[in-house]
Amino acid sequence: MTDIFRAEGLGKTYPGVRANDDISFAVAAGEIHALLGENGAGKSTLVKMIYGLVRPDEGRMIFAGHPHAPADPRAARAAGVAMVFQHFSLFDALTVAENIALGMENPPPRAELSRRIAELSQGYGLPLNPARRIATLSAGERQRVEILRCLLQNPRLLIMDEPTSVLTPQEAEILFATLRQLAERGTAILYISHKLEEIRSHCDRATILRHGKVVGTVDPRAHSAPELAAMMVGAEMRVIDRSGRNPGAMVLAVAGLSTPAGRSEGVALKDVALRLHAGEILGIGGVAGNGQEELLSALSGEIATAPGTVMLESADLSALPPEARRRAGLLSAPEDRLGHAAVPEFSLTENTLLTAGSRQNLIRRGLIDHAAARNFAQSVIRAFDVRTPGPGTAAGALSGGNLQKFVIGREVLGNPRVLVVNQPTWGVDAGAAAAIRQALLDLAAQGAGVIVISQDLDELLELSDRFCALNEGRLSAPRPTEGLSVAEIGLMLGGAHGMEVAHVPA
Repeated sequence: MTDIFRAEGLGKTYPGVRANDDISFAVAAGEIHALLGENGAGKSTLVKMIYGLVRPDEGRMIFAGHPHAPADPRAARAAGVAMVFQHFSLFDALTVAENIALGMENPPPRAELSRRIAELSQGYGLPLNPARRIATLSAGERQRVEILRCLLQNPRLLIMDEPTSVLTPQEAEILFATLRQLAERGTAILYISHKLEEIRSHCDRATILRHGKVVGTVDPRAHSAPELAAMMVGAEMRVIDRSGRNPGAMVLAVAGLSTPAGRSEGVALKDVALRLHAGEILGIGGVAGNGQEELLSALSGEIATAPGTVMLESADLSALPPEARRRAGLLSAPEDRLGHAAVPEFSLTENTLLTAGSRQNLIRRGLIDHAAARNFAQSVIRAFDVRTPGPGTAAGALSGGNLQKFVIGREVLGNPRVLVVNQPTWGVDAGAAAAIRQALLDLAAQGAGVIVISQDLDELLELSDRFCALNEGRLSAPRPTEGLSVAEIGLMLGGAHGMEVAHVPA
């Protein structure tokens, strides 16, 4: 295969951080090439240099046989580089065609663009109606819009950052079929993902970064997932320990929980019922947009709930706001870590005050105990291996995975009676994901009840004692996770599980 892109000795330094150090690797035309590494290993900086968002301090790039030094993304796109980012950049109020037009330098007339979108989407097995409004699309369909926006540029190199993080297994398979089509037509694909089995199944080669340096380029099919993870972290992966848990008395009872959608693209909860025991992990799966955010908000107190719907042991928390529920012992960590779980401009110390202020006695008689807050933040950093200069660092300066570790650690160290987490390992590397999952298992072993809401079925099967499916705001009756197959879970996620939501046995 002929190399379409080559990096030679690329380096980038930020104040106090060597993000990329002598990066050299190549991507061939027609291959799917994975880029692997822990959070903070330098992957994002590297692809930003290729896409023109960051200028390297040293080294050079060669693209299609010519020097590649794009001053901005427009120049990168003109050269033939396209990128699908991890976070969607779509306007909910606009249609598919209108969103795609916004990303084009010289969009054709709307009728012509709609025709091209329809033809291209059908040709690549990504059917989309150009007239549909983004707010009505599932996460998988929104991913298709981002991909089609890139494909209309006829790229020679397509960069994809965590593209399956919000997709169902079925949607992920459709995506990979599309990527294989592109590769067969000569497009090079640089693929970033923390899902190692995904990399092993679909990628031709993998370049591994560790602490900003290339440690090797390998055939991922010739290595196991633990071997790839060990290359990333420089050590053997820890083995998840599920021992020490013994479910006890009921700690949380939810009955008849119904809420309005609240916003045009929101989902109404419909007569949700569940029971959670001390020492138990209850897994809740669902395709994105089926009420996960609403369920966490209703349990945390961000959405008002009717009397008698949320009981923590013998206390009715239904009328209480979030801070009062936290004081009672019901803690939560939402999916949106930057903006919802943490304030980007606040330091890590200041962000501990958002949820741990009263429960950890960081605020006394209206006054902040700055030393105690700093010590608590430092304990989270230490216990969860958060890669940061210190507790005074702004949350927005952390990589996504390191901020996720901090957010989860802040709640776990808050000694909850019940912890509700949504997408606890979204966007974190294999080592960090294993550490977070072990922390949740350890928390349950200490007697807390834990609810894990996730779209990662492997994660739910690994962690949970019982499993429920959330579909269009309805929660299925729980089933023991042991013996439950992925195929059965897939049917449950689609609503084919004989919903029993009104009365859930203890």
